[in-house]
Amino acid sequence: MSWLTDNDPVPGDAKSCDAVEDVIIPRARDLGGFEVRRALPSARRQMVGPFIFFDQMGPAQFLSGHGIDVRPHPHIGLATVTYLFDGQIMHRDSLGSALSIKPGEVNLMTAGKGIVHSERTAPDLRASGQNVFGIQSWMALPKAHEESEPVFAHFGVSDLPRFDGEGKRVRLIMGSLYGATSPASFPYDCFYAEAVLAPGAVLPLDPDYDERGVYIASGSIDIAGQTFESGQLLVFKAGDRISILAETNARLMLLGGEPMDGPRFIWWNFVSSSKERIEMAKNEWRQGKFDIVPGDASEFIPLPDDR
Repeated sequence: MSWLTDNDPVPGDAKSCDAVEDVIIPRARDLGGFEVRRALPSARRQMVGPFIFFDQMGPAQFLSGHGIDVRPHPHIGLATVTYLFDGQIMHRDSLGSALSIKPGEVNLMTAGKGIVHSERTAPDLRASGQNVFGIQSWMALPKAHEESEPVFAHFGVSDLPRFDGEGKRVRLIMGSLYGATSPASFPYDCFYAEAVLAPGAVLPLDPDYDERGVYIASGSIDIAGQTFESGQLLVFKAGDRISILAETNARLMLLGGEPMDGPRFIWWNFVSSSKERIEMAKNEWRQGKFDIVPGDASEFIPLPDDR
C-alpha cells in the first residue's frame, strides 16, 4: 500500500541538518557473556521521552553449548521492552511468566514496585547454537505509576500495526505513530517503532512529540546531506519535521515521547524519582525480600556493592 505521503525538505538542505541535536555513540559492555552497546543513558543525555536505557544486544553468534545467561535480578520503577531481529531469548519472571521471545514480537515487563526476571538461552537452542541480535530498552514509569503492581505482557507479530510501501516497512512496537496505536500500552505519551528501509526510501518523522530519536541498528542514512552510520543514536530538536533517506538497506528504531515528569535516579537495575526508594530496593534485594523466579530460583545476581 502507499502510505506516509511525503512533503519533505530537499536532501542537502543545510537548515534541516540543524534538527540533529545530539549524536550519541553507544559504549560497549558485557552482559551475560555477550556484548551490548548502551546508547542511553549517556553523558550527553539521560532520557529521550521515557526511554532511559537503550541497549543493542549483539549481533552475536553462539556456538553449540553456549548461550545467554542473565541470572535473576530485580527492577523497580521502569518497564523493559525486548525486541529481537534474530534469535530467541527465554524470559522468566517472579510473576510466573515463562515465554520465549522471537523476532518481531514484543515482551513488555512493567516492574512497578518490584519484579525479578532472568533472560537465558533455551536448552534446545543452546545445544544447536544460534545468532542473537536485538534491542532492549528501559522506560521510566511516570511518578504516579512507579509503585504500580508488576505486569508482564507479550505481543505477537500479528498483534502489532505494520505499514508497507515505497521501499519501507514500519512495525509499531509501542505508543502512537503515523496515525496508528500499538496494543502494547505505556502510561505516558510515547512512540517506539522499527523501520526497515530499502536504498533510496524516504521516511518522514513529524514533530508530534517534543523528544524524538532514531537509532541506526544497521546500514546508513542521510539527513539533509549528512551521512550517519550504524551504531549511532540521533536525537532531534523539537519542532522540526525530519526526513530520513536510506543510503543502503537500513534498520532503524524510532523512539521518543513527551519530556518525562522530572529527572530520574538510576542505580544498577533500579530507576526512581526518589533516592530513598532506590536505597530501600537495595536493602530489599540484599535481604531476599523480592519474590523468586519460578523455575530459575537457584541463582541470582548480587548487588554490585556485595560482589
